[in-house]
Amino acid sequence: MAVSQISRRTATTAWDQLESFLADRRSARRPVDNLEAFEAELRKMFAAAEAEALGEELTRFDIDTPVVTIEGVPHRRVLRCENEYLTSCGPVRVCRSLYSTRQGERAVCPMELRAGIVEGYWTPLAAKQAVWAVAHLTPKEASELFADLGGMHPSRSLLDRLPKEISSRWEKKRLQFESNLRSAEQVPGAAVTVAVSLDGVKIPVKEGEAIPGTYWWGPCKFQEVGCATLSLYDVQGERLRTIRMARMPENYKTTVKSMLAEELRTVLRSRPDLKIVKVADAAIEPWKFLEQELPPGVCIVDFYHAAEHLHAALAAVHGEGTLKCREAFQRLRHVLRHDRRGVPRVIRSLTYLRGRYPHSKRLRTELAFFRKNRNRMAYAKIEAQHLPIGSGVVEAACQTLATQRLRRSGMRWRQEGGQAILTLRSLAQSDRFDRAWTMIAQTYVKQVAFPRKVAALPTRMSV
Repeated sequence: MAVSQISRRTATTAWDQLESFLADRRSARRPVDNLEAFEAELRKMFAAAEAEALGEELTRFDIDTPVVTIEGVPHRRVLRCENEYLTSCGPVRVCRSLYSTRQGERAVCPMELRAGIVEGYWTPLAAKQAVWAVAHLTPKEASELFADLGGMHPSRSLLDRLPKEISSRWEKKRLQFESNLRSAEQVPGAAVTVAVSLDGVKIPVKEGEAIPGTYWWGPCKFQEVGCATLSLYDVQGERLRTIRMARMPENYKTTVKSMLAEELRTVLRSRPDLKIVKVADAAIEPWKFLEQELPPGVCIVDFYHAAEHLHAALAAVHGEGTLKCREAFQRLRHVLRHDRRGVPRVIRSLTYLRGRYPHSKRLRTELAFFRKNRNRMAYAKIEAQHLPIGSGVVEAACQTLATQRLRRSGMRWRQEGGQAILTLRSLAQSDRFDRAWTMIAQTYVKQVAFPRKVAALPTRMSV
């Protein structure tokens, strides 16, 4: 028997329809013909019943008195009408009262303020699910996913706007919110090392969104997102947790640097015994910040970047891809990583090659690189202490926070939209999303008081 042919008793509400549907199936002796269709219809009916229950609960937040006080300001009732809200189970329509100060201000709805309705339309859970989805998927993909799962089915445009509105609220209180997140966290007792890294990755920006300044050069269609990480390691060098941060392009990555510095200060306040390790590639700007603006610590140029420079030097004299180049690279790479005098030995080898190939500009450049960074390349000593020698954590953050979501084909980003995605993804990948959402959702809740000797009338959900 097909699902569409299942008999049902006459029902007036979603709950009645669900009970009737279940009663019919319990009395049936044969299975349905199509289990997938049955499951889809059952889920749809449960969602409708849940939405109905949520609508009834939402009406209990409504107020129907002549006057209310919202955050100390008296408001008078001006209108009573229906409105639609989106729950995680689907839309519901509720009759509610609107109030105004009668001073030209927009009317407000006490029901929405008491219930914490997000942006005048979303219930808190529905909004949370929506922003999580859009942080990982495009609005189109998220809309299709919700449609396939059943329950709410927000449009693509709604899913596009919501993260920007949430991000706007976050930015207004960002310093306070971030401080609250940090203060609620404890450094794992097994942690012995804290590693900090700074890097960036370019993303496509819309015309007119390029940020001027001496730091920027080249075409304005791509500019650099600043990414930073703070990681905690145990005595064996196993990573215990990582905090990831990302900000849209700005001169000298000012904001993401301040965020990283504050994260480190907070960790060190509770655990001043932690050993600080600073890891980055050889670019001038990150090291200027890491060495001059953060507490002293072990400084390490990412080993894999150093190996790339070594390969470039050898390829310049032996030829790219030649057997001699591969053999020399494998030998010197092993020396650089495992020999406690690896850097001086590599520099001597490159100096010898420079004498044989004095006209190779690339060789001279790479030799200067190793000489300049020799104090940041004690890889054998550092690795023996189970400290990180690579900046893979921050490079992975660049990929997972920005590249995977912001560099899809045809995408171009404005500051507002790009930062919304980066903020949400950073919170999710740092295991802070749930606590951050609790703080954001609370900003939509306001206290509504009744004047003395005035009682609110009971209300009912419109059917």
